[in-house]
Amino acid sequence: MPQKAVVLDQQSIRRALTRIAHEIIERNKGIDSVILVGIKTRGIHLAKRLAERIEQIEGKPVEVGELDITLYRDDLSKKTVNEEPLVKGSDIPADITNKTVILIDDVLYTGRTVRAGLDALIDIGRPSQIQLAVLVDRGHRELPIRADYVGKNIPTSSSEKIVVELMEVDKNDQVAIHEKE
Repeated sequence: MPQKAVVLDQQSIRRALTRIAHEIIERNKGIDSVILVGIKTRGIHLAKRLAERIEQIEGKPVEVGELDITLYRDDLSKKTVNEEPLVKGSDIPADITNKTVILIDDVLYTGRTVRAGLDALIDIGRPSQIQLAVLVDRGHRELPIRADYVGKNIPTSSSEKIVVELMEVDKNDQVAIHEKE
């Protein structure tokens, strides 16, 4: 996939996450009943970065969990017999019942990943509220899902792909638009 443009560099990603951290604190009047839950894989690293910023601002830690949505995906039936889903497991460190859960992912596109995340969370507990934070919203929704916190809106065509690279996984921090082949 040829890269068309870098839309967020390391500094832009850091600024976007700092802004989202402030918005989370403001909207929830602190973080006393907030749990950050990242969708595997890159959502987890974004959740951990947000937790660090929130702790710097508020002076106290916020709990972070990991959510594996593999078995909740609606495209599992499209996989061939030889392609077994790789389940990595969820790790939610606290009871989410009656808490505000902030679901975190890297890119919001059709909304299907978020729907799977919502289903997985509801199977774990009954939060009082679920909010959604994404680094990039690229549009093209297939489900009625909207993010509460967005790092950057990047309108794209269906012939383009957003590629998020994070230091923890890809040894680089950037968001780029690539042309689909």
